[in-house]
Amino acid sequence: MNFAPNLIVTTAYRSTRELEEEAARIAASFHVLFVERKKQSIPSLQKRYSCDVFVVGKEREEWFPLGQLEPIFFHPNSAMFRAKRIFRGESDPFLEACALREGMKVIDATLGLGSDAIIASLVTGLKGKVTGIEANPILAHIVKQGLASYQEGADDFLHACRRIDVRQGNHLVFLKSRQMNDVDIVYLDPMFETEITESNGINQIRAIAYGEDVFDETITEALRVASHRVVLKDHYQSSRFTKYPFQVIKRKTALFHFGYIDVPKR
Repeated sequence: MNFAPNLIVTTAYRSTRELEEEAARIAASFHVLFVERKKQSIPSLQKRYSCDVFVVGKEREEWFPLGQLEPIFFHPNSAMFRAKRIFRGESDPFLEACALREGMKVIDATLGLGSDAIIASLVTGLKGKVTGIEANPILAHIVKQGLASYQEGADDFLHACRRIDVRQGNHLVFLKSRQMNDVDIVYLDPMFETEITESNGINQIRAIAYGEDVFDETITEALRVASHRVVLKDHYQSSRFTKYPFQVIKRKTALFHFGYIDVPKR
């Protein structure tokens, strides 16, 4: 990370020397201030320093954007339920759109909290590779640490989490740095053009997203880097599905669809 985000780093309410040392280390990596907790509340810290608060706890790390009392933290969310269905042999719309197989290489260009990347890693297995790109440096840190330390779930699920390579940066810059046919799949899941009011999780991420959109150059680079498919997840009313030549997999009861473009052999 090459700039300092607008936040401070502190510890959980009940702190220890080890937590303080870890918090200080993270603050240094973010190039921001470490503040001793001293039993101060999150709102009081936000008010005093007029910035976000990043909390290092024994079980997890939490990010409280300024003015918000609900933290952002890593959790596999729907990936755990989806993994159980996959283990039972049931279908998954994301997997169908990507046509994923064992051994494939995937770039998740808009990682977010990593749920789709976990499923991709689970299916592509030991011989595959999943790289996740997240623009927001704080979110990238939280997800990278969470994937490395999360402990709940079957061994195959946890191993899939550990295998994901999280990179912080702009997805277009990253794609431009890759060679032609570098991976099998490039996956794009940008912020939906239409807000989904029913989803608190998505809207929470929307509030801190860096606003990286999918433009013509993004699609061009994705098609250059992918050897098999470029896949887009978006709101069912999204103009992106009509602007670009995606084959849309429509789902009657879903607020979002998947679309894919098959890459011609070259």
